[in-house]
Amino acid sequence: MAGRFDPLNRTAVRGGRTDVPPGRAGTAGAGAVERRWTPDGPVDLGLTLGPLRRGPADPTFRTTPDGSVWRATRTPDGPATLRVSRTGTGTEIDAEAWGAGAAWLLDQLPALLGAGDDPAVFVPRHRLVHASHRRRPGLRLTRTGLVLESLIPTVLEQKVTADEAYRAWRRLVRQYGEPAPGPHGLSLHVMPDPRTWAMIPSWDWHRAGVDAKRSDTIVRAVRVANRLEEAAAMDLPEAVRRLEAVPGIGPWTSAETLQRSNGHPDAVTTGDLHLPGIIGYALAGDRDADDAAMLELLAPYAGQRHRAARLVLLAGRTPPRRTPRMYRSDIGRL
Repeated sequence: MAGRFDPLNRTAVRGGRTDVPPGRAGTAGAGAVERRWTPDGPVDLGLTLGPLRRGPADPTFRTTPDGSVWRATRTPDGPATLRVSRTGTGTEIDAEAWGAGAAWLLDQLPALLGAGDDPAVFVPRHRLVHASHRRRPGLRLTRTGLVLESLIPTVLEQKVTADEAYRAWRRLVRQYGEPAPGPHGLSLHVMPDPRTWAMIPSWDWHRAGVDAKRSDTIVRAVRVANRLEEAAAMDLPEAVRRLEAVPGIGPWTSAETLQRSNGHPDAVTTGDLHLPGIIGYALAGDRDADDAAMLELLAPYAGQRHRAARLVLLAGRTPPRRTPRMYRSDIGRL
């Protein structure tokens, strides 16, 4: 579709979206580039980008009191920092980026904010899901186009508590990553590159609380980093096969990764300790549901099962706790 040129703001208007050219010089800081994008519908920045955050002190992710979301990442073009915020009207999204990968990040901005996601095709089949869906019209499924940045912290989360995994991620990124480009007040860091991950000595994995099984999986993954990154452009079944060809990556890890890198609405998580019970309790009053029962309950949402599961989780209807919390190990203290 041909664009319509607006002589007042010197932007190209295409298909209902207004884009400031990604290469235009920014005004927020030295070396920044900017883009303004108008989505076709509501976008809640917190709900959409929240799954990329690994704990409240994630060194690669920050939210600030003005509602901005900051993200430091390693793109195919190099490290970059992205700031995303709403304009004064609230209908447009402003983005600023710094670093070698700034242009790449701004080019990917619509996908990151769910432009490829079509929530209109979702049809709620349960009262709770319908209510949760209606209360969150701005929920979009993010698509980063980056596999390793989601895969590595997901592997760290295998079979441990969230706190343990977040602690390991913080320690390793700060120790082996690099300061993010751009403004330094938030102390953001970019995660290590594949070669650096592969060179981390066993004692530093241990100090971070990461056992040999998880560290070995990460090392195997980064050694085929380019092959894994190709999965970001694949259909879900092919992408799953590509990731699970690496020993140590199973259905739980591949689903949690592809939900973020590919933004696939049907990448439902199986093998989780808590999710089947939450879904079963919320939709059928069955707190003892297993994966098979969960998938049966989600069957009416085929093609959209991940979105349905997220809406159930956001509804907050969880079964009362009746067992002790998962034991927290700390191999870094052994």
